[in-house]
This record gives sequence, C-alpha cells and structure tokens, in this order.
Amino acid sequence: MAVLTISREFGSGGREIGHAVARSLSYEIVDKERILNDTRKAGTEWEQWSKELDERSPSVWERYDWSFRGFVALIQSIMLDYALRDRVVLMGRGGNFLLVDIPYALRVRIKAPIQQRIDRIMKRETVDMDTAKWLIEKTDRERSGFIRSIYGMDWDDPACFDLVFDTEKSKPDEIIENLVAGLTERDRYCNEGCRNTVRLRREVARIKAGLLINPDLFLPTLDVELEGDTVVLKGVVHNPKERDRLTGEARRLAGNLRLRYDIRYRG
Repeated sequence: MAVLTISREFGSGGREIGHAVARSLSYEIVDKERILNDTRKAGTEWEQWSKELDERSPSVWERYDWSFRGFVALIQSIMLDYALRDRVVLMGRGGNFLLVDIPYALRVRIKAPIQQRIDRIMKRETVDMDTAKWLIEKTDRERSGFIRSIYGMDWDDPACFDLVFDTEKSKPDEIIENLVAGLTERDRYCNEGCRNTVRLRREVARIKAGLLINPDLFLPTLDVELEGDTVVLKGVVHNPKERDRLTGEARRLAGNLRLRYDIRYRG
C-alpha cells in the first residue's frame, strides 16, 4: 500500500491534514510522539537527543558530534521501517528525501501565507500576534536547518515533492480528498521491486545506526552507503584492531547482505 510523507510550514494546517488522511484511510501516523517512543527503546541517551534535536537545527558543534550522527541514522532507520509496513503518514523529518524515487510514496508539501498561519497559531496556542509570528519563524527556521544539516537541501524546494498545496488557495477538505485519491492511485505501484529498494535503504540505515550508536566504536570517519544491492562501509580507522572491531560488528549487523569495505588508516 502507498505511503504519504508530509512536509509542512508551521501553522499551515499540514498536521491536521495528515491526521485527517490517516483517519480516512486507517493509516498510521508517524509523528514526534511516535519517534520519541521508538528512540526511547534504543536507550535514554537517544531519547534525550530526540527531545532536544528532533526537527531542530543543530549547532555547528552538534552537527559534527558523533552522537548527533547516530541520532540521525536512528531516526532514518525508524522512518524507513515504518515505510515498509505500508499505510503510514510520515510527518516531517525529511521523509520526502528518504523515499525519493519510490513510486508508491506520495511526497507532499503543505504551505500557507504568513498571516493565515499567524491567525491559526493565535487561535490554536492562545497567544498574541507577535508571539505567534515568533513561533512560526522559529519553528520554520529550526525545521529548515534540520533538513539542510542532514540532506543538504532546501526543505521548501517544490522540486523535492510530488504535490504542493497552499491552504489559502485550496480548502483542507479538497486537499484531503486529493491526497486520498492520490494514495489510492499510488497503491498500484507498490510491488516487490519497489519494496525491496525501501528494504535495502532501511537495512543501510539500520546498520549505520547500529555502528554509530555503539559505545565501543568511535571512529574519525564513518559512512554506510548502498551501491546496487551491496552495502558499502566507508571510513577511517587508527589501527588494524579498530578495523577488525568495526568490520566484525558491521558483518553481524548486515547478516546475509552483501558487504564491501572501503576502510583506510589515518596517519
């Protein structure tokens, strides 16, 4: 079945639209609360990272922090795992980038003019106009920075979405109707080949997360990529013992997947 990703400006009504589509189609919502619950299972450290940095722009120091990279990989593996279950709405967190070129994923952007957003936030949060405007600017800035730090992309680039809706020009009910129809159409593209692509991406994210959140591994450079159907481990280590520890853990995490190493020594 199809998967919906929603990227939204704060106060645009995107959250409400996502929940309405989920109710209409009996889809599961993957939002902040769900992500927090899942990161909690990985340990209190990752739960804390989720509370502090989920959809927030990291500082320069945090961006290069080993733990932040582990947190990002963990979030990606969680989201891809949900995408494999089908019938889910992935709210924010770059779901549209994770599922690029996946035909059964409908990647949507929801926006609205600033004044409409201010009015909505004033009513929803019971705040004055200045506070609502501040909340909107802060939240959009944080979400934009979060996406750029991970994917190096503009979070509002229309080329990164299948559909873009403006809630001033289209009523929420019309948008919901269009999304339900679009997801029904996308269902026919959910074949084993596409699912296998998502499965491989999920496995790469899972392996990367497993390595990055492992307290026994601390490497200068580490990345995990997918080349065809082969998982490629790229990194820099200090010595052969460190390399053996890394490759051994990678093999354990990869199971029966094809694995290739591109490991170099520092110095």
